[in-house]
Order: sequence, then C-alpha cells, then structure tokens
Amino acid sequence: MNAFLQLQKKYADADSRFFESGGFRVHYKIFGKGDPLIVLLHGSFLSIRSWRDVVVPLSEKATVLVFDRPAFGLTSRPVPSPENNVRYSPEAQSDLVVRLIEEVGHKKAILVGNSTGGTLALLVALRYPGHVEGLVLAGAMVYSGYATSEVPTFLKPLLTGMSPVFSRIMKFLIARLYDRNIRGFWHNKALLSEETLIAYKKDLMVGNWSRAFWELFLETHHLGLEKKLGSLEVPALVITGEHDLTVKTEESLRLAGEIPGAKLEVIPDCGHLPQEETPESFVTAVLLFLQKSMKIF
Repeated sequence: MNAFLQLQKKYADADSRFFESGGFRVHYKIFGKGDPLIVLLHGSFLSIRSWRDVVVPLSEKATVLVFDRPAFGLTSRPVPSPENNVRYSPEAQSDLVVRLIEEVGHKKAILVGNSTGGTLALLVALRYPGHVEGLVLAGAMVYSGYATSEVPTFLKPLLTGMSPVFSRIMKFLIARLYDRNIRGFWHNKALLSEETLIAYKKDLMVGNWSRAFWELFLETHHLGLEKKLGSLEVPALVITGEHDLTVKTEESLRLAGEIPGAKLEVIPDCGHLPQEETPESFVTAVLLFLQKSMKIF
C-alpha cells in the first residue's frame, strides 16, 4: 500500500468516497438524492471543508457532490511522469469534473464554484456545455489570478527540471504565509476560528503536498475566459462578497454584466468565501436562483 493511500485510509470520514481518474484517487462525498445534481468546487488552499455549512441545506433540495480538487485535501498527489500521464492543468481538472458527474450516475450538473473553483466551473461549462445546466460563480477568478497567470514557455523546461528544488522553496513560502493568506479571505476575521484554520492547514499539508502544488503552478496558463463569456448559454448566478479583496467585487460585477442573462447577488459584510462567512445568505441566493431562474423547484 503506498504512503498516500495509507493517509487516505487514516483521515477519511465515514462518508468519504474515492474515485480513480487520470492517475488521481479523488476524494469526494455525496449528500441528498435525486435531481438536480449540484457539484461544489472549492478554491485554492482549501478543501471540501469550505462547503461544510451549506451542503446539508442544499442537499434538502438536490444531490450535492463535493470533492477535493487535485493538490488539495485527501485527493492523491501523484508526480507527473511520461508513464502515468498525470496532469494538473485546468483542462485536466475540467475533464475530471465531467468524469465525476458521470461516476455518480448523472449526465448534467449545476456547478457551484468559489474562487479558482469558479474558474474551473466556468471552464467546464465552456468545454462541456452538454454536461452543465447552470452556473453559480462566487468570487470566481476570471480576469485575474489563476485564470490569467502563465508560466513563460521558455522558462518551463528549466522550472520543470528543477522541480524538487522549487517545490521545497514553495513549501517554505506557503507554510510561512498560509495563516495570513487564509485570514485575508474573510471580511469579519473573528468568524474564522483557530480550529478551522488549523484544520485547513492539515487538509493541505498532506503527503508530498508542496510538489503537487508546484505541479499545479507549472500548468497554469492564460485561459482567455473573458473572450468566451458571450458564448455561454446556461443560466448563471454571480455571487460576490461586498468586501472581497481576493477577487475584487468590481470583477464580479463585470462578470455578471458580461455573461448573457446572468443574475447578480452582492452579499453585505462578506469577503471572498460567502459559503463560509455568510452561509445562510449564500444558500438562500443559490436556492432562489434555482427556483426562479432555472425553474427547478
């Protein structure tokens, strides 16, 4: 039994499930039953823990799937090689979302993404429109950050060849800055308990975590999502915290204006993680969107 499989067995919850795809052993959970299927995609440095306060109320109306994205939580962290064809790219992650939808017996899903999870939700909708029936984008990175970052082509061979060195440097930097970075996601920082912060750090720093995050970094490239928004044909809700400093509120306002027919919800007294800082408002906004815009209930 390899080391990470042992860690998965040690830390998995009673309701944890695992799915093999693309060289990853993906950790996920299912709540509720029936249609529609709602898939929740968390942001970077986080895990399925980010949805802990909203899965139960959402699952009263739908099947809810949460999973740890590659490089995070209890999803395995294989090192890419010519033999295993492992990829941490945004496109490979969007492929994984579709495989998960099919794995749990559905053909389509409503994708709810926060931060870089919102980037991926949007990418899935653009690449696999037949598998997406609705989008909820909360503080989604579209015009900045993960969606627009790019490792210069001429540098990639050098960086790849020195991955063991650079991943150790990244490990030092993330470990040093992690607490401050996570606290920056909240507007009312008193709502982030020390216990939750410790739990998130434990979720991230599993196995060869810094190498996996380095591989994720190496695969970043400008996705050009802003040029494709006009082609979206699914109902969409854009949610932003009034005081989101990670993905500035103005970017979400722009996003709502550029997706055809998109609805907008600005949540007061909230930062980058509305599902954590204001879970009741988040759930209310999502359910109203499903009821009024998608006519589901």
